[in-house]
Amino acid sequence: MTDAVLQSPNLRLAADSNEVLNYRRDPHNYITQLFGEQLPAIKTGLFNVHLTKGIIVQPHWHTNVNETVFVISGEVITSVFDPFTQKLITYCLKPGQVSLLPLGWFHWIIAESEHAHILTIFDQPTPDIVYGSDFLRCTPKEVMQQAYCINEHDYAKAVAPIRESVILGPPIGCFQNKMSAQYPNYTGYFPKR
Repeated sequence: MTDAVLQSPNLRLAADSNEVLNYRRDPHNYITQLFGEQLPAIKTGLFNVHLTKGIIVQPHWHTNVNETVFVISGEVITSVFDPFTQKLITYCLKPGQVSLLPLGWFHWIIAESEHAHILTIFDQPTPDIVYGSDFLRCTPKEVMQQAYCINEHDYAKAVAPIRESVILGPPIGCFQNKMSAQYPNYTGYFPKR
């Protein structure tokens, strides 16, 4: 089997995964990427993700790839919904540990340490991503009412703050101010250990 890319006279087998910014929430929470566009010889792709405590890679799923989460530093929690058992599977990962997020399974990642650095590695060159925030904000309130008997007004009010795709959440200035005033010991999605 021949691979034209590997036979190229300009073959490059190294690249910098820090060069291409995919998304920046703030200076400490951002995603860079390395895919075929940056390194044509790569048959997979990855996001290089930097997070601080309490930041979440928002709920989403992929229509075309399996995702492997590899922890470089810090601690993260990965959660994935198993569509066969209808159960949530959650893992607390530390450096060197890995979690698999299968194609089509709804999942998210939460930073549990002050600084977490992870790679999310895909088994195809480019992942298709369906963001939970887009699903929520784009589903008509009438559909939610008809499908789940949810009050249309309540649903519209609940999703009104979601004005665009949320990639790393919560959005800056979100519920944290409200939660810290109301619950001074609140530490995020999971209780303090």
